[in-house]
Amino acid sequence: MKNFTARRSLGLLSLVLFILTIPVGNWVVMNIGLVCLKDGPCLIPVAPGMMAPSAVLLAGFALVLRDAVQSLLGKRWTLFAIAVGAVISGFLSDPAIVLGSTCAFLFSELADFAVYTPLRERHLTIAIIASGLVGSIVDSVIFLSLAFGSLEFIGGQVLGKFWMSLVAGSILIMYRRYRTMQQMSLTS
Repeated sequence: MKNFTARRSLGLLSLVLFILTIPVGNWVVMNIGLVCLKDGPCLIPVAPGMMAPSAVLLAGFALVLRDAVQSLLGKRWTLFAIAVGAVISGFLSDPAIVLGSTCAFLFSELADFAVYTPLRERHLTIAIIASGLVGSIVDSVIFLSLAFGSLEFIGGQVLGKFWMSLVAGSILIMYRRYRTMQQMSLTS
């Protein structure tokens, strides 16, 4: 029972954070970065010589949180969160950002869902990384095209979001090893 309550609480926290990443990302992309372009996004470095719109890490985090919501709460909650996130996104920011963000969020999260769902039972870490990569490509193409009319930062967008998937996959591997070692010490 205790494990179920903890799992449910973590799932609800992931759900709320997942939904909030999009409106927060919409604000960040236009207000926070090392360089802010006139009538364009604020930028951050994601690799030497490679810049991306500043909300890239939040978008990558959203892809990881979507996977967490599905693992902890199930598919229905995940689809509900995608719909709520898209609606909230539609009410915030500049019209071009809203259109790009809402469409990118909706289609990238559905692409992430489609890749993650069949892989998660057999290879959870691979599911997180692969779905994050697919979701980041879909998100980047749609968002940059609709919000800024340019794919100039596509490489940085995809790379920045992929970094988040790798970080999440690494944390999951370390957590699983920790739990395994903890369980082994309890049975010894």
